[in-house]
Amino acid sequence: MSRVYFVGCGPGDPELITVKAKKLIQKADIVVYSGSLIPPPILKLCKKGKLHDASGLVREEIFDLLYNNSKNNKLVVRLHDGDPSIYGAIKEQIDNLEQKGIESIVIPGITAFLASAAALGTQLTLPGVTQTIIVTRAESRTKVPKREKISELAKHKATLIFYLSVHLLSNIVKESIAGGYKKSTPVAVIYRASWDDQKIIKGTLNDIVKKVRDEKITRTAIVIISDVIDPKTYEYSKLYDKKFSHGYRKAKVK
Repeated sequence: MSRVYFVGCGPGDPELITVKAKKLIQKADIVVYSGSLIPPPILKLCKKGKLHDASGLVREEIFDLLYNNSKNNKLVVRLHDGDPSIYGAIKEQIDNLEQKGIESIVIPGITAFLASAAALGTQLTLPGVTQTIIVTRAESRTKVPKREKISELAKHKATLIFYLSVHLLSNIVKESIAGGYKKSTPVAVIYRASWDDQKIIKGTLNDIVKKVRDEKITRTAIVIISDVIDPKTYEYSKLYDKKFSHGYRKAKVK
């Protein structure tokens, strides 16, 4: 059966790619990739195939590339930065391909917010702080439902992560405070997480806008709002507590 592979290649570091993704790129006849978002070393893995930069193409042109080549039994890879399922616009392509008898297979990749957490050297959930991660984007040309307004999401005071939104940071800060975060809540902006030119800006809701503006960062950055970035206190994990029993270990009561 003819098929198209939607492949995530990771956040930037060319070594943060799955073995499966690497093998598919190396074998591919056609690779349709996301412009400057894909590191050059990953594109160089495509030894025998033809590369097509999707940044200058519209939806229909991309679909034609995927469909026509897969129909002719070519190994076709639609290459995405990070993971294809997060703001990747793959559903519309998968549905259209399926209507024409083409199977789609999604290969996951490490996404930028995980690379950002690694860059910060922290975890995104901490016992006693938060056990919830909310991943979203600020409203601009792409609208969000009213229930997903930043001020609504902020009411949870969880770890709040923004994609595609650093240019709207001033509004993010305003809405986050309106929703219940204190002005002293830690914020981290990670520019091009895991790339060679990665940059980390840390502050609070009170001063992060100025810090980011001073660094002239307006795109390709993850914004994280959470006390986990700089916790004043947190609890140790119950899992490894000597008084905690589970299926593999009994509590040590002495």
